[in-house]
Formats: sequence, C-alpha cells, structure tokens
Amino acid sequence: MTKKVHLDHVHLLHLLKAMIRIRHFEAKCVELYQAQEILGFLHLYDGEEAVSVGVMEALTQDDAVIATYREHGQALARGVDPKCLMAEMMGKLNGCCRGRGGSMHFFDRARRFYGGNAIVGGGLPLALGVALADKMQRRSTVTACFFGEGAVDEGEFHETLNLAKLWRLPILFVCENNLYSMGMAVERAEADIDFVHKASGYRVAGEKVDGMDVVAVESAARNAIDRIRSENDPYFLECRTYRFRAHSMFDAQLYRSKDEVEAWRKKGPIVRFQTWLEANRLIKPEELAAIEEEVDKEIAAAVAFAEAGGLEPVSEVERFVTMEAVPS
Repeated sequence: MTKKVHLDHVHLLHLLKAMIRIRHFEAKCVELYQAQEILGFLHLYDGEEAVSVGVMEALTQDDAVIATYREHGQALARGVDPKCLMAEMMGKLNGCCRGRGGSMHFFDRARRFYGGNAIVGGGLPLALGVALADKMQRRSTVTACFFGEGAVDEGEFHETLNLAKLWRLPILFVCENNLYSMGMAVERAEADIDFVHKASGYRVAGEKVDGMDVVAVESAARNAIDRIRSENDPYFLECRTYRFRAHSMFDAQLYRSKDEVEAWRKKGPIVRFQTWLEANRLIKPEELAAIEEEVDKEIAAAVAFAEAGGLEPVSEVERFVTMEAVPS
C-alpha cells in the first residue's frame, strides 16, 4: 500500500529550503572555483536536488548513507554542517576531513554519512559492508547507497546486488539516472535503459520514480524503506533526473545541446516545486524571500568559516597513514 507524504505547510517549506540550500551552496562553489579558492575536481549536483532531499527525508538518524563523488547535495540534505563542507572544499584543516578529502570525499561519522567515492561504483561494496555489519550487530537500520547510472556497468554493481539479495541485507539502492553518465547518452551505452530490469535480474525489487519531483521521491523512498524494514530485503529505486551543469568543471559538454539543457531547466526540481506551491497558494512571497535570505546567510557564514581555517601542517602529513617497510 502506497503511503502518502504528510504535506503540511512546515514540511513543504522545509523541502523547498533544503533544495535551495544545495543550489545556492554549489553556486558559491562555482564562484570560489573560478577564483581558484577551490582546487581539483568539482562535480556539481545542480538539477538533481530532489533526489537527495526526498530520500533523506525517509531515513532516520541511525540509518547509514553512502554517497557518490557528486555528493554536495547528499551531504547537505543529510544535515552535515555547511561550514565544515565548505572548509573541506577549500582544503582547510577545519573541514570535515581536515582538508584531505576535498569535493569528492565528505565524511561525517556522527550522521553516519560515510562519504563519497571518487571511483565510479566504488561506494556499492562499501554499502554492502556497512549493511552487513549493522545486521550482524542486530541494528534495525537501513543503508542508503547513492550511485549514478554509469555505475551500473561496473562489476561492483552486479556483485553487490547479488550479495545484498543473497544475504538479505537492508540496503536502499538509489540510482541517480541523469541520462548521460560522464558524457554519453544512456541509450547509446545500454541495450536496456530500464535499470529496474537489471536489479530484477538479482531478484531485487524496485521501481522508477520522477527524480525531478521531490514529493514523489520522498513518497517512493518512504515506501521502499518501509518494505526493506518489514521484509529485511534490499530495494532498488531508479530516480530519473538530469544534471544542468557539466559532468565536471573540465567537461566541454559536446554530447548534448544547450537547447536541451535549457528545456530541462524549465522543469527542474526547484522551479517545478516552487511553481506548484505558488499556484496552490501554499507559499507567500515573503516566505520565499526569507528562505533565500536565510540560506545565503548560512553560505556566507560557511565561506567565512572556511577562509578563517588554516592548512594542515606538513608535520602531520603521515598522520592517519600506516607506513609499512617495503621488503628489500
């Protein structure tokens, strides 16, 4: 039985604010990247906000999260402090990983946010291990594992789904299908573009959901997690979405047209949800203005926190690293 999301006024504004926070955080990251205050790779979540926000609403604080390298939205939606995230982006000691991880390696143990992974599909076997550990310790928890559709081609995907079903592990597999992986249209790379079919090959139940609709994602995630908890089995959720920006800041995007991107922007998760709220008189102009003002203050505080942080001392470069002698 499908469970409806309780859409009271407070919750509606919460969903909108969570998506706007992600969008504005990343817009600031672009500015800092162009100013060379953020270095390295930068993979933006712009356009996919409804997926992480909707899924996180269905999780408890005891549940675990394994993210992708496009993880800013997932971390923010999970409630990781924007200040620590921005500091990590800028490689500062006061970052969530002491500046060692950067954009692709956020981590927050207190929130059971077990970070992103620079390897495509690399988080899948980690989710398997976390879920197995929880089950062995008799914890009534779910592990949510995010990955892009490009990861479906990796061996880890097939091995993980097989073992998750074989061992009946409580994992919610969240496939963020943005249609292009790194730079190829999914229909040019996959004989079957319905990834739920691939999951069914391992007898893992699943469904597709409109990943541009935050309410639809939350509803599907709540139903999926209820099923996981009651049946003690994994579940697969394919969220059809679209990234508005390039794969990374180095991507020329020669594989798609500007017209296509603009067409998708017009039906993006924030504009779509906000338009619905306004059409149904569920949000007032002053409430929207207040949300954007609060979010911008949060981000300004995050930037100030990051800029005030220092770099890790060179003397500590070997800290947390096991140095073993190499046989001669």
